[in-house]
Amino acid sequence: MFLDFDVNLDTSISELSALLEKSKKEINNLLLLENKTYHNFVKPFEMIDERVEWFFTPISHLNSVNNSDKTQEVYADALPILTEYGTEISQNKDIYQAFKTIKETEGSSLNQEQNQVLQHNIRDFELSGAHLDQDKKDRLKEINLRKSTLTNDFSQNLLDATNAYELIIQDEKDVQGLPSSDIDSAKQEDGSYKFTLQMPSYIAYMTYGKNPNLREELYKAYTTRAPENATIIDELMQLRQEMAQLLGFNNFSELSIAPKMATSTDKVIEFLEELAISSKSQAKTELAELQELAKKEGQDNIQSFDTAYYSEILKKAKYEIDEEAYRPYFEQNSVVQGLFNFLNKLLCIEFKKVDVKLWDEKASAFDVYFEGKIRSRLYIDLEARTSKRGGAWMNNWQSHCKDEKGETILSSAYIVCNFPASSDTSPSLLRHDDVVTLFHEMGHALHHMMSDVNENSVSGVNGVEWDAVEFPSQFLENFAYEPEVLRLFASHHKSGDVISDELIIKLDKARNFQSAMGMLRQLEFSIFDFKLHMKLHTGDQVQGLLNSIRDEFSLLKPPSYNKFQNGFAHIFAGGYAAGYYSYKWAEVLSADAFFHFVDNGIFNEKISAAYRDIVLGRGGSESMSVLFEKFMGRELDTTGLLRLNGIST
Repeated sequence: MFLDFDVNLDTSISELSALLEKSKKEINNLLLLENKTYHNFVKPFEMIDERVEWFFTPISHLNSVNNSDKTQEVYADALPILTEYGTEISQNKDIYQAFKTIKETEGSSLNQEQNQVLQHNIRDFELSGAHLDQDKKDRLKEINLRKSTLTNDFSQNLLDATNAYELIIQDEKDVQGLPSSDIDSAKQEDGSYKFTLQMPSYIAYMTYGKNPNLREELYKAYTTRAPENATIIDELMQLRQEMAQLLGFNNFSELSIAPKMATSTDKVIEFLEELAISSKSQAKTELAELQELAKKEGQDNIQSFDTAYYSEILKKAKYEIDEEAYRPYFEQNSVVQGLFNFLNKLLCIEFKKVDVKLWDEKASAFDVYFEGKIRSRLYIDLEARTSKRGGAWMNNWQSHCKDEKGETILSSAYIVCNFPASSDTSPSLLRHDDVVTLFHEMGHALHHMMSDVNENSVSGVNGVEWDAVEFPSQFLENFAYEPEVLRLFASHHKSGDVISDELIIKLDKARNFQSAMGMLRQLEFSIFDFKLHMKLHTGDQVQGLLNSIRDEFSLLKPPSYNKFQNGFAHIFAGGYAAGYYSYKWAEVLSADAFFHFVDNGIFNEKISAAYRDIVLGRGGSESMSVLFEKFMGRELDTTGLLRLNGIST
C-alpha cells in the first residue's frame, strides 16, 4: 500500500539509470500504438512518471534531512541523469502530438480530471519546447542540465557555510538574558558558549543577546554566507533569460506566470506595490516606535541586527508577552498530538502512529484515516541537526490515483522542520512561531494527502497553480492563534496546566505586532524576485536592483555587506523563481477563507466539509479560482488580507 523508505546509496545511480531506460522503452512502446486513447496511452504514461517520482523522492529527501558526502555525491550524480531524461521526454514531439490528438478526438467524452491532465500536458510540452526545431530543443536540454547542477550547488554552498560557522562566547555576561534552555544548548564543556547559524541558535542570540557587537558579528556571518553563490546567480539568470526567449517569452517572469493564476507581469507588480503602499504608513509608525525604545535603551541609531532584540523588548513592554514564557506550553510531542486532535475536530480525520523503518530515530510515521478508512501516510521529522537542510518544508511522495489496472494508490507526504532538539534530559520546547510553522506545513500536507482525484498529475498538490499552492498552508497556520485551538494542546509540560486565557489574549494581541514592517519585508523580497526576472540582471546589477527596491520600500537599510541574494534559496535553489510573490497572492485566498470559518464558527460542519472536499479533495483537477468560488459560494474578497494583518488603510 505504502512504499518502504529503503534507500541503498551504493546502488541508487545504477537503479535509477535502469529505471529510466525501462521508462523510455515503455514510452516508445506506447508511441507504437495505432489508436491512442486516454486509457491505453495517457494513463500508462502518467504512471511511468509517478513511479520515477516514487524512486527518486527518497534520495532527494535523504540528501536534505541526513546530508553527507555520500548523499551529496549520489544526489549530484542523479540530477543530470534525471534532467536529461525529463528534458528528452518533455520535448518529444510525438508524445506532444499524441496528447493533442487525444484531446481533439476524445476530450468531449472525458471527465474534468482527465481533461485537466490533457490541458496541463499540452501546455507543459509547449513550455518545454516540444514544438521547437531540434537546435533549440538541444539548447534547452543543455540549459536544463546546467540549471539543475547550479541550483544544487547553491543549496549545498549554503548548507556548508551554515555548518562551518561558530561564534564562541567566553564571557558569561554576554549570554545573560537568554532563555535558560538556549543557554543550556549553547554551553560547552569548557564553560564557553557556542552559537551557530542554525536557526534555533541564530534566532536565540539575535533576539535575546545583549551585546550588540556580537549580534552584528553573528548577523554579518549569516548575511555574507556563501559568497561563491554570486557567480551561480549570474549564470542562472543568463540561462533563465535565454530559456524564456527560446520559448517565445520576453523574460523569465513571463514564462513563470504562464501556468499560474496571475494573468500578466504588470498585474503581479501592481498587486505587490499596492500592498506595499497600503502597508508603508503603518510600518513607519511601527519603526518609529522601535527607534524610540532603542534611544531610551541608549542606542541612537538602530541597525538591522538590532531589530529582533529591541522588538522583543518592545513586545514585552506593550503586551507583557515573553516568548520564553510560552515555550513550556508548547512541548513538541504535545503540539503534534494537539494538531492531530484539532484536525480530527475540523476535518473528521484521524492519525495513527505506525512502526516503520525511517531515516532517523527522531522521525515518525502516521497513517491518516477518514470515515474509518485509511487515506494516506504522513512522515514527520521536526528537530534540527547539522545534517539537515535549514528551514521547513512539505514534500509529497506518493499521489492518490488509480493505476492502469484501476487499483487505488494512496498518497503520502513528508513534513520537515528544524525545531530545538530534544534529549534524554530536556524536551523540545517550541516557540509559538514554531507552532505556526508546523501548522503551515501540515496545511501543505493535507492538500496532498486528502486528495480524492484519480489522475496522479492533478492529484493533491500536483497541478495546482504555483501562486495558489500556499493557500491551504497559510489558511491552516492562522488557527494556531485561535483560543479554541490552543486549548486543545497548549498545556505546561511539567504541571499539565492548560495555557491561561491571559496568555492567549496576549498572544492574540501581539499577533500583528510589527505586521506592517513584516509585510513590507516580504514584499521587498517578492518585488526583487519578480523584477529581477523581468529582464537580465547580472553582476552589480543584481545588488543595484535590490538597493533600488530597498530605497523605495525598505524603511531600515541593511549594511552594505548584506548579500541577501546569495542566501535566497527559494528562488535560486527552489521552485520560486519569479514566483515568490505567490506567498502574498495565496495569502489573499487564505485570509478570505479563514474569516469565512471564523465569522461562521470554526467548527462549522458544513463549511469544514466543503473545504475538505472541494479545496483539499480536488487538488489540481480544476483551477483554484474555480474551486475557491465553489467552496465560498462567491467571488474572492481581497480585503481580508489587510484585516488579517491588522493593517488599516
